[in-house]
Amino acid sequence: MTALVERTRLLARLAAPQTWDLAVIGGGATGLGVALDAAQRGLSVVLLEADDFAKGTSSRATKLVHGGVRYLAQGNVALVREALVERSVLLANAPHLAQRVPFVVPAYRLWEQPFYGIGLKMYDALAGARGLGPTEWLTARRTAELLPTVMRQGLAGGVRYWDGQFDDARLAVLLARTALARGALVLNHAPVVALKRDGGKVVGLVAEDAEDAGGRRRFGIAARCVINATGVWVDGVRDMDREPGAPSRPPMVAPSQGVHLVVDRAFLPGTHALMVPRTSDGRVLFAVPWLGKTILGTTDTPRDDLALEPAPFAAEVDFILGEAARYLSRAPTRADVRSVWVGLRPLVKPSGEEGPDAEGGGAGTHTKALSREHTVVVGRSGLVTVTGGKWTTYRAMAEDVLERAMERGLLPRRAGGGTARLPLLGAAAGRPLGEPPGEHGYGSEAEVLRALPGATNWLWHDAESGQGGLSEAMVRFAARHEMARTVEDVLARRSRLLFLDAKEAARQAAPVAALLAEELGRAVDPAPFVELAGRYATVP
Repeated sequence: MTALVERTRLLARLAAPQTWDLAVIGGGATGLGVALDAAQRGLSVVLLEADDFAKGTSSRATKLVHGGVRYLAQGNVALVREALVERSVLLANAPHLAQRVPFVVPAYRLWEQPFYGIGLKMYDALAGARGLGPTEWLTARRTAELLPTVMRQGLAGGVRYWDGQFDDARLAVLLARTALARGALVLNHAPVVALKRDGGKVVGLVAEDAEDAGGRRRFGIAARCVINATGVWVDGVRDMDREPGAPSRPPMVAPSQGVHLVVDRAFLPGTHALMVPRTSDGRVLFAVPWLGKTILGTTDTPRDDLALEPAPFAAEVDFILGEAARYLSRAPTRADVRSVWVGLRPLVKPSGEEGPDAEGGGAGTHTKALSREHTVVVGRSGLVTVTGGKWTTYRAMAEDVLERAMERGLLPRRAGGGTARLPLLGAAAGRPLGEPPGEHGYGSEAEVLRALPGATNWLWHDAESGQGGLSEAMVRFAARHEMARTVEDVLARRSRLLFLDAKEAARQAAPVAALLAEELGRAVDPAPFVELAGRYATVP
């Protein structure tokens, strides 16, 4: 089925008169998890995303599937245990996108090795049979062998432990496609512009087709339950849910931004990641091999705005580069940065509880939600809002959201747990540690990819690592099978080139646009993406 025919079919389904069990607003990790879980339970589901799947925070993670070692240090054992369970589920359900990765914590003071080692042994104990590998104490020599570019002066030893790594945006796309395969209607580039209310209750929503050049065709959608899963933007949707003239609600979210810098693999060659559990100002710093490059990050800086493309602050770049220089023998500079990207975390404000229009909440519910790093609020109108959390626990969050909706009578009671052992599309055996990914990310669908025109025509190949690449067939696959509609959809989230090398991504904009134009049957302008890539290439 061509990309043109597929979107036309989806829009026709959207326009057909129907009352859906569930309408989800937001195509990030949480919204997609909810849609897949609900579809797996046999509910009728529609999910609408204003831009592209994982456009916001869900494509800008540190690419780790982890239990949260720092939460263990805070004494939040329940959260760590839950995340470790979900880590094993994610690795099993998407082995073509997620795999284990070894981390080394270098020690420069005598107390650091036993202190961090004991903590990480506790991490192993909580994982139990789901552990990915045993924690080991390392000599200084062995630490330097595993981290060839680690600062050796004063190195006393190290600790090696195991965690998970994944491709966040491609996982989001797989969740969308798997939900589609189970009967959900999932559509990107379809912003929700209003909620439908009847007698003070939310009974649906109004969405637009962002691709309708003739005037934004609108769709009125009836639903028994509406889920607001828009991440840092949940307060904007909550504002749609109020009577005319009523004041805005106090915001639920206090956004915090995390900056990541990407440098060449030469700064951290090999298969091991580096973790600094306590930087000069008390944060955690990672240097992680990913798709042939090295990710350095991250920061935690409050913001007052909700920019779709937030920019890093110069002080944040200074912090990351300065900390990297303390642990790497070859210190990266601004000139070495291939791409800089920023994600906004939806941190839930501790005050205000569920707001003046909420019902059945209270401090107990809010505290329980915070202990799981996410909050679910059911308003008096029946609008269900979920925010907070992290990628590793997206599936457990989805179960919580649906359970709350069923408890409140917004959805019919259906048994859950069906996504715990639900392989995502393309699931196949994971690649061995250290093996170049090649067609990594396609799994059992690699044969479909290889059958497309241009399978051997490489638009870009990472000569340094030999691991990254973008072929003509990958662009066609993105359009035909992964709902890519723009150059950005392809180069930022189906391929991750924008996040790996922004300047190279800009160079590929024109050829990708030409291929997309063939697949979509309309003109595709590369200029907006070139401008965006310029931002990712600019280091303040």
